[in-house]
Amino acid sequence: MRARIYQPARNAMQSGSAKTHDWVLEFAPADAREIDPLMGWTSSADTQRQVRLRFATQAAAEDYAKAHGIEAEVQVSHKRAVNIRPGGYGDNFATNRRGVWTH
Repeated sequence: MRARIYQPARNAMQSGSAKTHDWVLEFAPADAREIDPLMGWTSSADTQRQVRLRFATQAAAEDYAKAHGIEAEVQVSHKRAVNIRPGGYGDNFATNRRGVWTH
């Protein structure tokens, strides 16, 4: 079995970083998906595709893979630069603003 170990990216719909601190072990697909001729849905007999294991550290995920004989590839994500403005959101509506705020 092959798997990948990675740290998930943050949700694009929110600015928070929840669920991005854990490491995830996710199995690679063993076979291709098939199209059901009657309904047109895609399906697969591969049940490992549904499994996602979460670990607190990268080392814990690698140790689990090694202990269970799983060939795992670690993908290190790029860290996002912190963007903290001194005034924050309220600074958009400040009375001492230098320029006009428009949409």
